[in-house]
Amino acid sequence: MTGGDRYGDIFSGHPRSRKPAIPTLAAERDLVVEDASTGFCGAVVGFERTYDGDFVRLEDAARRTRLFAMREAAFLIDGEPVTLVRPAPTATPSGRILSASGSTKVEGLRARTARASRIWVEGVHDAALVERVWGHDLRVEGVVVEHLEGLDNLADRLLEFGPGPGRRVGVLVDHLVAGAKEAHLTRGLGPHVLVTGHPFIDVWEAVRPAAVGIDEWPQIARGQDWKTGVCRELGWGSARDGWRRVYSAVNSFRDLQAPLIGAVEQLVDFVTVDSGHSG
Repeated sequence: MTGGDRYGDIFSGHPRSRKPAIPTLAAERDLVVEDASTGFCGAVVGFERTYDGDFVRLEDAARRTRLFAMREAAFLIDGEPVTLVRPAPTATPSGRILSASGSTKVEGLRARTARASRIWVEGVHDAALVERVWGHDLRVEGVVVEHLEGLDNLADRLLEFGPGPGRRVGVLVDHLVAGAKEAHLTRGLGPHVLVTGHPFIDVWEAVRPAAVGIDEWPQIARGQDWKTGVCRELGWGSARDGWRRVYSAVNSFRDLQAPLIGAVEQLVDFVTVDSGHSG
């Protein structure tokens, strides 16, 4: 044996230690995990995508929620580290992949040229939630969603747009109930305009309470700003903080109330009627 190897392989019989592989787990709703760095333990109630990557929202037993970055080995289950990832899209028994709205997802989608017809909503939050759930369907159909910045602007916008055959307008309205101002503003707009809506004060309220981790939406006295009052009652901070909670809690149509789902589906059908199939 030469001097260079007289001792042979000093690691022989003693394999180098290797770190065990960290399992990857889909963060399905209601899965209970612990954040490894803070000890916060809660159930998965939603996700949020930011410039810094994907975050998961956890809700603890006291119904407090917090966002945590979905980094490698960042969470514990039964004391063992795991890496959380977003769940895969839902597949039907036939193998079809479903979009957030429940429609069949079109793989490799290229958005079609925008139609002349439009869907209008009252505000930016309405537009964001419609895009969150129906965005895939709207791109398939070439439908653009625009917000009015308030229903009081509807008459002027219609005059400017000039609805007609092949140039329809569908309008989604909050708090569309008999006797309300909203019902008055949307009466008799002609055959090329369809108005649908939901009975809730604000589109936030059209999100199922369970999706945002509450039993029910608070009742806010008339004359108060509804979003501000809700955030105060729920301890959510500012209206901007509240919106982050609401938006990140909505992952599919299942997180919305039936009146909003039906209203949007009607509008998509109305503005795509010339395509020969529904949205």
